[in-house]
Amino acid sequence: MSNSGTISGPAPAAVGAGLSESRKLIIFAIMAFGQFMALLDIQIVAASLNSIQSGLSAGPDEIAWVQTAYLMAEIVMIPLAAFLSQALSTRWLFTASAVLFTLSSLLCGFAWSIQSMTVFRAIQGFVGGAMVPTVFATGFAIFSGKKRAMIPAILGMVSTLAPTLGPTVGGWITDQMSWRWLFFVNVVPGAAIAILLPMLGKVDEPDLAKLKRIDWLHVVSLAVFLGALQYVLEEGPRYQWFEDETISLAAWISFVGAVVFFERSFFSAVPVVKLTPFRRPSFALACALNVVIGFGLYAATYLTPIFLGRVRGYSSLDIGTTVFIAGAFMAIGAPLAARLTTIVDQRIVIAFGFSLFALSCWMMADITPEWGFWELFPAQAIRGFSILLCIVPSVGMALNGVPPEELRHASGLFNLMRNLGGAIGIATVTTWLQDYGRIHGEWFGEAMSNANTNGLAHAAVRISSVVADAARAQKVLQGELAQVITQQALTLAFRDVFFLMAALLLSALVIVPFCRGTVLEDAPPVDGH
Repeated sequence: MSNSGTISGPAPAAVGAGLSESRKLIIFAIMAFGQFMALLDIQIVAASLNSIQSGLSAGPDEIAWVQTAYLMAEIVMIPLAAFLSQALSTRWLFTASAVLFTLSSLLCGFAWSIQSMTVFRAIQGFVGGAMVPTVFATGFAIFSGKKRAMIPAILGMVSTLAPTLGPTVGGWITDQMSWRWLFFVNVVPGAAIAILLPMLGKVDEPDLAKLKRIDWLHVVSLAVFLGALQYVLEEGPRYQWFEDETISLAAWISFVGAVVFFERSFFSAVPVVKLTPFRRPSFALACALNVVIGFGLYAATYLTPIFLGRVRGYSSLDIGTTVFIAGAFMAIGAPLAARLTTIVDQRIVIAFGFSLFALSCWMMADITPEWGFWELFPAQAIRGFSILLCIVPSVGMALNGVPPEELRHASGLFNLMRNLGGAIGIATVTTWLQDYGRIHGEWFGEAMSNANTNGLAHAAVRISSVVADAARAQKVLQGELAQVITQQALTLAFRDVFFLMAALLLSALVIVPFCRGTVLEDAPPVDGH
């Protein structure tokens, strides 16, 4: 990769210089909370889309853009944040993100149509995306030793807990107040972040000269590549992938954007996104593992509420109460994961985490239509506990030893990999669920057509003693039978999907022996002193 003409930023050794340990902790805590807000808002609308659709008089296809617009914009900003934090400084980029996130949240709450909501959600996702990788890079830059070992545990818990809690919190807010308060609740904490962070001192120095020599073609190609790719992954399962002309067109646009993006990454004098961290095998392998982690995390978080809603008929509040178990055990697993990475080879920790994660999916492969809170409890508890054992060592593998000038870019790329893995995971399991559900439904249909119909006829006679006429009795029986068949077929599809996820997680263990084996405290410092 060409580095000619690259503008050198402020010395990395100055990151956090002059700040006391207590002030560093406060800065990190505020930034971590900002990250939590940005990630919570991805899923906070998930349980309230029907209310938003009704409130804005939107169509079924239009309402999906409340989610899609946010995700498309966020995934573009995540790798771009590294360049902006170098140009504007961490303090002012994060402050600007908090201000704009607060204003866009306010605008979302006052949205008057689905079109205005889509625009405001895109702005909210774009500016919120800057908070996600910035806090990772800052934590690794200003802390060392045991404090640094806690960074991936804390941020890993934030990254997993926020999307898990999103539907629960969103459903409760909508039930208690209205869907508009899903966005108004961001105003006070967002304003607090925007006021407090600038008062706490400089984390690093800005390099405004970068803005004068920005490669706009690189920026545009990044937006086209990732934005169109996110659209394909988000909308593909709904419209049968490339059978739809719009999906096919978006895929081609993404491909062209990718070609231009990689050309600019290699040959631009001042690349907006540097791919140089991938030269380090440990970083590249950690990113590969992070894609699988994102796949498993987002897919499992997505599938469980779908099962509870479609098969069990749970309300939003019941679903939120049930899936909260995974979040609770994430909190339990975080300190243990942080401690283990300081005393045990990270490869052992991540292998144990992936094995437990796979076990939880394998346990879900025995799911039946009767499963509820307590039947799901063991698998969810194991999944929640294991996910931090996967994330914490993977963050350490990726970011420890990265040269100071590349740390921000490495953080952005690493977080991007998990988001892409999540998008791929949700798209894949949705497609699997549709395909296997159809296959099992057809199998049940064939079995019923070949079965002896005497029993069905007898049941229809029994029902006709309650229902006035035999024709209506037959319709009632057929409706009940169709509902049972659909429920059983969908449950079998869930079994197949969870089994495939378990196999995928186990197959990722092949990568682990090739990673660099260290404990987190043994890793060289990133501040370059």
